[in-house]
Amino acid sequence: MSLEATELTRLIRRGKAAIIGPVRQELLSGIRITAQFEHLSQQLRAFPDVQLESDDFELAADCSNRCRARGVQGSNTDFLICAVAARRQHSIFTTDQDFAAFVKVIPVKLHALPSRSQP
Repeated sequence: MSLEATELTRLIRRGKAAIIGPVRQELLSGIRITAQFEHLSQQLRAFPDVQLESDDFELAADCSNRCRARGVQGSNTDFLICAVAARRQHSIFTTDQDFAAFVKVIPVKLHALPSRSQP
């Protein structure tokens, strides 16, 4: 198992992992085989949804504007993830390198993977 998969499993087991509805939608969109859709949908139920508020969307727009002003591009969903994490002081667990550029412009933190020697 990869270090990322091991860490995600650890976070899930400790109740420290959540997603937002738009991420759930992105993950499920485009799956053409019903059985695969149902399987992934069932697996994603391990993650509670963070309830979104108007302030999240406003901060997401601000994050987008600030990043774009510095030449950093991202999707609306990426900036919503950043806003939700920033407002709740959560770290973001991702392998998407776009987020490394975001942290240089907006106040979000990425979840650090433990070294292989840590349990």
